[in-house]
This record gives sequence, C-alpha cells and structure tokens, in this order.
Amino acid sequence: MRKLFIFLFFLFTVTLTANAQKQVLIFSKTKGFRHGSIEKGAQVLKQLLDKEKISSDHSEDAALFTDQGLKKYDAIIFLSTTGDILDSNQQDAFMRYIQSGKGFVGIHAATDTEFDWPWYNGLVGAYFTSHPAVQQAKIDVLDRKHAATKHLEPTWLHKDEWYNFKDVKDGLHVLMNLDEKSYNGGKMGDHHPISWSQNYDGGKVFYTGLGHTEESYDEPAFQKHLIGGILSVLPKK
Repeated sequence: MRKLFIFLFFLFTVTLTANAQKQVLIFSKTKGFRHGSIEKGAQVLKQLLDKEKISSDHSEDAALFTDQGLKKYDAIIFLSTTGDILDSNQQDAFMRYIQSGKGFVGIHAATDTEFDWPWYNGLVGAYFTSHPAVQQAKIDVLDRKHAATKHLEPTWLHKDEWYNFKDVKDGLHVLMNLDEKSYNGGKMGDHHPISWSQNYDGGKVFYTGLGHTEESYDEPAFQKHLIGGILSVLPKK
C-alpha cells in the first residue's frame, strides 16, 4: 500500500510539473463588434488554467505576434476576436507558430475574424455570417470521448447566441451539432456544426461557437467544455 501511495504521489507530481511548464496566451483584440463577455471570459479562462497549473497571459497587443513573442506559449486562445487584427508580418509569425506544433483555440467570435486570410479560414474552420437573438437550443453531442465533450450527455440544452457559418471546411471533426428545429433563426439545415477539432498545418485546433453571454462562463458544463478543448490542443512535452 505504501509503495502504491508513493507511486501515485510521484505520478501526480509529474503531472503537475508537466502542466506547470505550459503557458497559454488569451488574445482578445477586436476591430469590429466587441463582446461584453470578453473580460468575464478571460477571467474564467485564467481560473480554469490556474486549476490545471497552467500559466496564462491575457493581452490585446498584436505586437506579441513575433517569433520571439510567441515562442513561450504552448497554445493561443482567440477569445471573441473580431475583424482584421494582425498585419502581414504578425500573420507570418502566427503561421510559423502553428507550423511548429503549437495549439489554437477559437471561442465564439474567433470565426468573425480575419475574413481576407484564407490560411486563417482553414485554421479556425469556418466564418461567421449571421445570428438570431440569444435563445436556448438543443445541441447534439456527436463525440462524447473528446476532452471537451466527454462530460456531456448526448443532448445538451444551452442558451447562447447561435452562429450561422459560411466557408465551413471539409474534414472537420465535428464534436457538436446544432438542432435547428429546436430554435429560431438557423440557416444551415441538418448539418450545423457548433464545435469541432482538427489537426491543421502542424498544430492542433479546437473551436466552440458558444460563449457569447457572460452567464455562459459561469456554467460548469461550459467551463468543462472550454478547459477540455484547451487541454486537447496542448503539445506533448
């Protein structure tokens, strides 16, 4: 029993040490509509990462997007970014960052970002086109083994702002699909992905369309969805 305890303690210590070496950038620069939930979202993300012993920085300074500025981060989260937020040199640095094997997480309006940059469309997986009013909808959880969705039942009722998308990339691993019959304003039909993952240009990607409202960040199920998605894109060390 004593040997088992020592082994488990060692394993726990190794896990904490591995996570402590990880660092994440929460980036929320906006050049279009600015979501009122950004500050709350950044606060909750930092709390969730702290619990995993992962350090994080929150910034809206695109000057960070250089090879040297991004080097220390294992993943970058675009938290409801909007508009054209990176210049060409910053875009190049971001591409090299992903190509080096690092992770990317897009939350909500990350799909309302960089519309004139095809590489980014491939990274985030789709572009926002429109949305109806905030309302409850039924989400069909298609993959209940992924870290972002394994805590969910096959059906999740959630209140949020539901994006319609264009330029949805072929081959995305869809984690959750919206049931358009359960709410008003859906324009995509039966195939309406709302969260997905993929490997892209050397890195790992997770996107969720949820996260418009401040209240959603207090919801335990959504918090688990977020941290599971973040952990899934972190490179192994």
